[in-house]
Amino acid sequence: MLNTGVSPARTRSDAETRYCLCRLPEYVTVIGLDDTDSRERGMCTTYVADRLAARIEADGGRVERRLLVRLNPGVAHKTRGNAALAVHTDLGHERALELAREYLDLAETADPKTNPGVVVAPGDPGDPDAIPDAVAAFAREAVRDYHDVTDAALLADGAGYGTVHAGNGRGRIGALAAVGAWRAFDDWTYEHISYRERGRWGTDRDVDPASVRDAADAAYPAVWDTIDCESGYPVCVPRTPCPVLHGIRGDDPAAVRAVADDIESEPVARHALFVTNQGTDAHLRSVDSLAAVRDGRAYRVTGDVVTAPETREGGHVFVRIGDGPSDDSGGGSGADSDTLACAAFEPTKRFRDRIRALRVGDRVTACGEVSDGTLKLEKFAVRELVRTESAPPKCPDCGRSMGSAGAGQGYRCRDCTTSAPGKVERPVERDLEVGWYEVPPVARRHVAKPLVRGGFDAPTHPER
Repeated sequence: MLNTGVSPARTRSDAETRYCLCRLPEYVTVIGLDDTDSRERGMCTTYVADRLAARIEADGGRVERRLLVRLNPGVAHKTRGNAALAVHTDLGHERALELAREYLDLAETADPKTNPGVVVAPGDPGDPDAIPDAVAAFAREAVRDYHDVTDAALLADGAGYGTVHAGNGRGRIGALAAVGAWRAFDDWTYEHISYRERGRWGTDRDVDPASVRDAADAAYPAVWDTIDCESGYPVCVPRTPCPVLHGIRGDDPAAVRAVADDIESEPVARHALFVTNQGTDAHLRSVDSLAAVRDGRAYRVTGDVVTAPETREGGHVFVRIGDGPSDDSGGGSGADSDTLACAAFEPTKRFRDRIRALRVGDRVTACGEVSDGTLKLEKFAVRELVRTESAPPKCPDCGRSMGSAGAGQGYRCRDCTTSAPGKVERPVERDLEVGWYEVPPVARRHVAKPLVRGGFDAPTHPER
């Protein structure tokens, strides 16, 4: 059923100003859509949104932008990237709702897990507060928390937005979040997506890795996460049966388009530029205590390393941090300390060596999603490093390490007559420096911010 009422306006970031220096439409209609794809059967919500945008333009409307919003990566009911889309247009909202209903047929509803939804919000670009506070808050929470489809439907109806859905309509959650995202966030990047010819969907992609590497090298750092330099894997090329040939991400719209144009590949059927929250860390929340951490959310937490790193079966590396004092043994946390397990899983490859280099007593900030009580590391910052360790003294005559002379009797050299009252502090060579470290591009989540983008509170050690 079509609802009418007061609705959304939009704000304009510096990035958006670079993207669209053109006249404002008389009004803006925002079409949000989500959950049109399937893990097994393919499709891609970006493709549906771009096809809808093309239809709007053919209908006489103007598309101001295509918005790609990555939602909470910890949500169980998601495909790999958990993306919701919005199309901002000057087309009237009633006609926009008709076209959105038409293009919802592209959704892979043969998969019972696919439950698409559309939310259409009319608006006025002259009023930056036209998107209700509740809708903007809903968008922020959809990236960092969870929502129920009933809450989304009630909020959309209360705001006077039109909705369309199939199945249980769970896609209305992401669709409403996409409607509110432009007001909710102010850090935006770009992705230029090239799509395959329909007859090639589900087949192996023909993309020349050397051309990807050369194009990526030429455009770095304005364009990032195109290829994993150490492994040579083209990160920009998906492995799913979706329509996407490759997606180029970066901070400059002209640069991502140029990289896409320089890649040698099978024919490109169509392409589109999306404004996106990818690479922004929009999913991370900060808490004052590790006791506040909950599963299914992503956090930025600071604490002291309280256990030595441990490599477990499968090559996964675990370490535990605490936000209370360590015990005197250096092997755990004090009684008043909350602790949290952090893991660098095998797919993070060389990043695991950074975790292995940590020592008890180091102070770190860890970032990542928490699942089953463990924070899955996306990046971490070394705040303070342990620079010394307690060790038996060396004999000043022969240079050998002294041995214990017995409980409470200090140390004595077995070959000489020298003795010492106790252990001494000696410097420790460290393979880490103060600053930020991150997983390589091959293991990076869509929404995680690459260090090369800058804006961090310590020196950075970017991965390419």
